[in-house]
Amino acid sequence: MSSALVMFSGGQDSATCLAWALDRYDVVETVGFDYGQRHKVELECRNVFIDELRTNFPAWDRKLGQDHLLDLGLLGEISDTALTADKRIEFAESGLPNTFVPGRNLLFFTLAAAIAFRRGQKALVGGMCETDYSGYPDCRDDTLKALQVTLNLGLDSRFVIETPLMWIDKAQTWTLAERLGGDALIALIRDKTHTCYQGDHDTYHDWGYGCGTCPACELRRTGHQNFLASATGSLE
Repeated sequence: MSSALVMFSGGQDSATCLAWALDRYDVVETVGFDYGQRHKVELECRNVFIDELRTNFPAWDRKLGQDHLLDLGLLGEISDTALTADKRIEFAESGLPNTFVPGRNLLFFTLAAAIAFRRGQKALVGGMCETDYSGYPDCRDDTLKALQVTLNLGLDSRFVIETPLMWIDKAQTWTLAERLGGDALIALIRDKTHTCYQGDHDTYHDWGYGCGTCPACELRRTGHQNFLASATGSLE
């Protein structure tokens, strides 16, 4: 029986990855991380999304196993970033945006592997990609391939890090969700996930909730617009 552990934050990308894993594996568990993120509302969205996913997709409900939520407050304490403090979002002198939390994904995958090792899971699924504005070094394909080798050596195991969004853009991410779960999944991701770095989950747009101006909202809005335009074009 195949199994996977999905790093599920409560956002669009990880929600799409969760559906991707449920489409492929017999048993799927989820793990989230509370690291002092300013958009902590995403953690509340996790529970709502999982509950509604179970209700709307009975076949996936039978595959969906335990959810894990880990307290990583220390990461927020040692970080000085626009994701863990009330700072203006901008690019640093390094060329990276100041939303980059050093060590975040490295730590996430290490802890996910520790859970997977204990629970007998071999696939670790994450929503990292190289196609958005950020250029986070811990989202790059080379980084994650090297990390997979390190985890397997350190745990004497054979984990596979799966990143189904690595080489696709946000419009293609919406398209993938549509292929996996149709209009029902599109609506669920649009209305029940959170992406906005500012933590705005009160202002609703046709692409979901958010401030509409932060980099995460701009990516989500543009991706949704291009997705709709592509769908319209295919009908002409």
